Amino acid sequence: MYTDLPEAQLRSHLSTQADPADFDEFWAGTLAETRRHPLAVTVQRVDAGISTLDVFDVTFAGYVGQPIKAWLRVPAGATGPLPTIVQFHGYGRGRGQAFENLLWASAGYAHFDMDLRGQGWGGSTGDTPDEGGSGPQAPGFLTRGIESKENYYYRRLYTDAVRAVEAARSLDLVDADRVGVMGTSQGGGIALAVAGLVPDIAAVVARVPFLCDFARASVITDAMPYRELGVYLATNRPRTAAVHDVLSYFDGVNFAKRARAPLTVTAALMDPICPPSTVFGAFNNYAGPKEITVWPYNGHEGGAWEDDALALRAFGSALA
Repeated sequence: MYTDLPEAQLRSHLSTQADPADFDEFWAGTLAETRRHPLAVTVQRVDAGISTLDVFDVTFAGYVGQPIKAWLRVPAGATGPLPTIVQFHGYGRGRGQAFENLLWASAGYAHFDMDLRGQGWGGSTGDTPDEGGSGPQAPGFLTRGIESKENYYYRRLYTDAVRAVEAARSLDLVDADRVGVMGTSQGGGIALAVAGLVPDIAAVVARVPFLCDFARASVITDAMPYRELGVYLATNRPRTAAVHDVLSYFDGVNFAKRARAPLTVTAALMDPICPPSTVFGAFNNYAGPKEITVWPYNGHEGGAWEDDALALRAFGSALA
């Protein structure tokens, strides 16, 4: 059932999320600090047991040089340079196995499939630890390092994602001018962040994106993972304002204001995990060309294969 605003109101809904005065300075400094470390990209071919694709195990230097894993999948025998999709995964998911997630390479793209630090228990495995420290937190990632913007988990993860684009672009198989980013749920939120931080991305696909309009999400849904914020703040009551200040540096709404690449978004009106008003809060603030598809009778699964079809069309147009 619907638990959020009607679609007509969503179309004009504006988030109340404000961007901090030093938002751009914070992210410029974060990326500059990380770029002092070489990308240190290594690529090793693996036998994935698939004759139609070539698969490579990739390692690159993410946040402050910490090693991050990825898969690179390309059509068998491809010499490049190929249009490329960099993919980020949903909450709790890792890069999985070399023989999984074959759609994008099968469609002719170089597919750079980034692992998520510390994740890999939510349906697919991961191979990258989170080397950052943390104070007290609720279980999960939304409050890991929430004591400051410098220590917050998503500072590390978003920086990894920017470096994933840079690592992909460094490869001979990749056409650096034709790189798009995509993800579902948490991956969609990461894709929005990258779009706001990397000005020359060619296309963005964000399916039922998470990590948007934290302040609203934390009070209109009781579903995990946003519930982690409520669990934490129910005990750490004096920290409410400070927590929301930290979160404003990582909110998809604020990255959307800075993004210019063509955007394809989906939202589901019965989604309790990423309420549609939070998705529209980012979409309506997006500064570049954009389109949104709404699924009235779906929850967090969104349009499933219909979303795949939308993404294939979006990338087929933008990366041609």
